[in-house]
Amino acid sequence: DREELVRLNAVRKSIAEHMVRSVQTSPHVWTMVEVDMTALVRYREAEKEAFRGRHGVNLTYLPFVAQVLGAALKEFPYLNSSWTDDGILLKKDVNLGLAVAVPPDGLIVPVIKDADRLGFTDLVKAIADLTDRARTKHLKPEDVQGGTFTLNNTGATGSMASQPIINQPQAAILTTETIMRRPVVIGDGVAIRHMMNMCMSFDHR
Repeated sequence: DREELVRLNAVRKSIAEHMVRSVQTSPHVWTMVEVDMTALVRYREAEKEAFRGRHGVNLTYLPFVAQVLGAALKEFPYLNSSWTDDGILLKKDVNLGLAVAVPPDGLIVPVIKDADRLGFTDLVKAIADLTDRARTKHLKPEDVQGGTFTLNNTGATGSMASQPIINQPQAAILTTETIMRRPVVIGDGVAIRHMMNMCMSFDHR
């Protein structure tokens, strides 16, 4: 009577099996960089109300990261690939998966197809639409297929650094962490800046 067994539903079992299989499949390497978000924080604060008025959706930080990521994956195609026995399969399309928490089942990863070809406003709307439909369980099968790289916003939970597990058969996954005001050395002085860690796990193969 001092323990309680919480039964696993099919979704949670599937996620668990997928995560274990990923760690067994890919030798994970983890890296982190600091990003100065000060200019973007100021821009978003100045524009968010007008943006919501024009487009009817909230302006978050994630679409900015998604847009830069779309260009970066074109520049570094090995991160937008899959390992095969015959070689590295480079993907020409950037289909960006978004890890969305869906309590109590765990998470799901809907996909923005051709994310690198979308304009910024279209990215904002696509992220808002997929996130909303994921949480209300209105995604279609095609919405969660064909991802080539995954983006996760662990900063929404207050996390400062995380070590994500690769979403197989992709080569890498990136997390954005909490934006925090920190003292930063700039030149010969110290300034208070809005800093964010970006963490990536990638397949060491």
